[in-house]
Amino acid sequence: MRVLAAMSGGVDSAVAAARAVDAGHEVVGVHLALSATPGTLRTGSRGCCSKEDAGDARRAADVLGIPFYVWDFADRFKEDVIDDFVAAYAAGETPNPCLRCNEKIKFSALADRAVALGFDAVATGHYARLDDGVLRRAVDADKDQSYVLAVLTAEQLSRAMFPVGDTPKPQIRAEAAERGLAVADKPDSHDICFIPSGDTRAFLGAKIGVRPGAIVDSDGRKLAEHEGVHGFTIGQRKGLGLPGPAPDGRPRYVTEIDPDSGTVRVGAAEELRVSTVRAERAIWTSGTAPVGPIECVAQVRAHGGTAPAVAEAVGGGLEVRLREPLTGVARGQAVVLYRPDAAGDEVIGSGTISDTGRADAADLAGSAAESAR
Repeated sequence: MRVLAAMSGGVDSAVAAARAVDAGHEVVGVHLALSATPGTLRTGSRGCCSKEDAGDARRAADVLGIPFYVWDFADRFKEDVIDDFVAAYAAGETPNPCLRCNEKIKFSALADRAVALGFDAVATGHYARLDDGVLRRAVDADKDQSYVLAVLTAEQLSRAMFPVGDTPKPQIRAEAAERGLAVADKPDSHDICFIPSGDTRAFLGAKIGVRPGAIVDSDGRKLAEHEGVHGFTIGQRKGLGLPGPAPDGRPRYVTEIDPDSGTVRVGAAEELRVSTVRAERAIWTSGTAPVGPIECVAQVRAHGGTAPAVAEAVGGGLEVRLREPLTGVARGQAVVLYRPDAAGDEVIGSGTISDTGRADAADLAGSAAESAR
């Protein structure tokens, strides 16, 4: 096959490209230029897609003996990922930009261009596995990225390759060193790639500006003022700008964000528990929505936040009833469904969370009873 290897300049994508070469494919490396000012997108281990990364990718391609190109996707990345990220926060949501980048850039814009140029597949350094078109968790649970890949359609998965998903990260670094790849010890990128400072609130403030509102308690009493709902996420405890804890001495958490009124509501930890999740833009990795309710394991964050559940396709979205309440579930996040078998590693589908239902006493009692059985 003709394979286009997306090379970020890191160790994972370099080894992925090397393994595609070893498998006998005709491989071409490509680095995506995602910023009009690439020199601003890396600070140590933070950020990516800098001139340094492009150079590292090129050197890796030279070691592998494959052609290498840099493609400019800066405008598309700004529109589909950065602007989407800013708009979501302004709307009181908590988006995951890696999901959008995979969906809109790497496996849409990039894959479409690859197909147009005669390539059969796109190989990346994501930690996930594909088994006859079925998306599965990676062998390395700590590095698993199946959650951020669950937005891919069956057609997109049919053109994807994840060569490193069957190997733990330490072995990938060792393999890179054996191959003479200089990126073997390069630090992993952390946080959001287009915010190398790591200060998301400052980044959003510069984009959105001041939009003052009130912070209120569970009874609607005003506690403080803020400069914009974009500075808050559901479940947030620190940096709220409050004079102190609740009257009972317990910490306060963000439990609700209303972008229309600019109101941020805070309350006790138990107010964060939700038992139902509704999502839009459902994507089923098989290409077909299931008929009727299905048992599954729902995951609401890239790492952690899982619970057994019952899910059902409703229109173009899905509804999920959690058998065990989860906390910190926010609009804009993805809910990803996994098959509840012994392995528990097969992705069934996903959706973008649009609403949640709080767990009441009956929900909690029922969950406790089920767990006891």
